Amino acid sequence: MEKTNKPLNFLIKIFLGGIAVLIAEFLLSGIHIDTIVTGFILAAVIILINITLKPLLIILTLPITVVTLGLFLLVINALMIMLADRIIPGFQVDSFWWAVLFAIVMSVINSLFGNSLNPSD
Repeated sequence: MEKTNKPLNFLIKIFLGGIAVLIAEFLLSGIHIDTIVTGFILAAVIILINITLKPLLIILTLPITVVTLGLFLLVINALMIMLADRIIPGFQVDSFWWAVLFAIVMSVINSLFGNSLNPSD
């Protein structure tokens, strides 16, 4: 039986997520992060939002998600990014479409890292 260290895994996810956030910010001109620390805070907040609000929104929007063959999940991800924009000083998203693109780029980067910002993994 393998014993896992959940707090350490959570910190590793925040670290990798923070690096992914900073890379995505470098690639996208519509995303602005003031400091490196803000990038890591953003990663932690996105994880917390994904734990709490995202599952509820997925359940509430299930019919439209099914009709759009899952593409509506991009809208949900963008809304989570825009919520983080409101919560975190030093993080700014220029528009909804930049939030969609940021969510897509973050997904690609996290898949390359073998990381997801969903802490249940």
